[in-house]
Amino acid sequence: MTAVVPSPLRYAYYPGCVAQGACRELYDSTDQIARHLGIELVELEAASCCGSGTFKEESELLEDTVNARNLALAEALGLPMLTHCSTCQGVLGRVNEKLKAAKTASPEYFHQVQALCQKGGCESCYQGTGDVRHLLWVLAHDYGLERLAQQVKRPLLGLRCAAFYGCYLLRAYDISRFDVARDPHLMEDLFERLGATPVWYRGRTQCCGWPISSYAPQQSFSMAGRHLVEAIEAGADCLVTPCPLCHLNLDSRQPEVEQVIGRKLGIPILHLPQLVGLALGIPAKNLGLNRHVVQVERALQKIGR
Repeated sequence: MTAVVPSPLRYAYYPGCVAQGACRELYDSTDQIARHLGIELVELEAASCCGSGTFKEESELLEDTVNARNLALAEALGLPMLTHCSTCQGVLGRVNEKLKAAKTASPEYFHQVQALCQKGGCESCYQGTGDVRHLLWVLAHDYGLERLAQQVKRPLLGLRCAAFYGCYLLRAYDISRFDVARDPHLMEDLFERLGATPVWYRGRTQCCGWPISSYAPQQSFSMAGRHLVEAIEAGADCLVTPCPLCHLNLDSRQPEVEQVIGRKLGIPILHLPQLVGLALGIPAKNLGLNRHVVQVERALQKIGR
């Protein structure tokens, strides 16, 4: 019998802003695991910021037009869009579904967005034929968790991982295709396939506080601190998040969080592809684990790295 060779996975890659700036380690670790797993990422270098949900506060037409252009870049390649940012997933997915519906229900608005895209220099007009998929969904469903488990070279035995889903990924337009919004389990399922032990705690599906950190830092850091304390008390060695904005509030702002809640924390926060990369045997430095504010040595010692 001839062996069935899985077809190669190709995506129009939308890395977003934060992964190319403050969280460069997310960009690097995504590249590392994609290469290792044979996933081809065609980066959309001409794409712009999705707006992180703020554009619509000024103008929904602005948000829809900017992201229709981003989506059109992927459509032109004939590939589904992949992002590793929950916020980008939420914004791009919502705009995509809104405009797909508008194509029939509000054609005037749909054509208005198309016209503005062309006015802004979009060579290929948005058609509403594409799809937006988060890296977590791609690993779990397109690549497959069982297939991923077969690629594990360094099982994460003894490492207790707490998922921090955050807001946007669970509010995504098509979450029901991949997971259950109110009680998700994909990250915990992935942890187990990598050899780690999932830790369940109340704050795993709640907001990290980042959206209000610029104008209400005390409240933001209190929210983040509550989740971190809950995870620590549940026995977690680290938190793992699919969102770079959550990572910023939970990792880079953790010293400020500690000041607000009056308690030392020191719990490492890993990006999802960093955890996957460790299990695949990719060196920690190649995954950018040396870039974190909260040092990850204690978590690495758990798995003998």
